[in-house]
Amino acid sequence: MSTDMQMYGVEDINVFFEQTKESCTYQLVGGFMVVAGLMSDAQECMAFGDVEQARQFLNLAKYLQFKIAAGELKFAREIETATY
Repeated sequence: MSTDMQMYGVEDINVFFEQTKESCTYQLVGGFMVVAGLMSDAQECMAFGDVEQARQFLNLAKYLQFKIAAGELKFAREIETATY
């Protein structure tokens, strides 16, 4: 089993990162909502006793938080304001 599969539950963390940037959630709202969604998924797993899957979702959320902090993902979508 690969390190990425053990840590994150995905075959390749770089593919996950690229797919995240292409996702509707990221493009319409921003990285913070993707992270929030992963944390919600972790909570759901914990509610059903799946601690291992919850740990992997939390690791994915942390990975994206570090990408946001490094400026590789936008925290939130920039909103254009109209000028009159």
